[in-house]
Amino acid sequence: MKNIKAQQLLNKIQRDLMRNGIIINTLVNDLKKLRTIIVDEEENPLLAKALRLSYEHIEKFEGFEIAIPDDEPVEEGEDTPENIAATGQESLDYLLSLMADPENKVNKIELREYVNALNTYAEEN
Repeated sequence: MKNIKAQQLLNKIQRDLMRNGIIINTLVNDLKKLRTIIVDEEENPLLAKALRLSYEHIEKFEGFEIAIPDDEPVEEGEDTPENIAATGQESLDYLLSLMADPENKVNKIELREYVNALNTYAEEN
């Protein structure tokens, strides 16, 4: 993220999230403001889409129900330890950290995974 205002707002969102958890109204408003900056000044469609899907998800489901993307695919029939499941707040914080450097190759891949997961969750629920 190159825009100073966007960086500052992203930092504020992350601080608020860590201090207060997911406060829906504040978080949604801040994510909408951030998306406006991204659309107007950053011109990054992936980031804009991830932001829009995130705040729509938070509004509709009153939380963030998307898991952090796995580093390694889970083999079919293999159980995943439940103690490694991240909370919605942790997952959202991770998503926001990816947004800080959306041009990073790995971050781009994971942002796409979040977009896919958000779309899939919306379709299934």
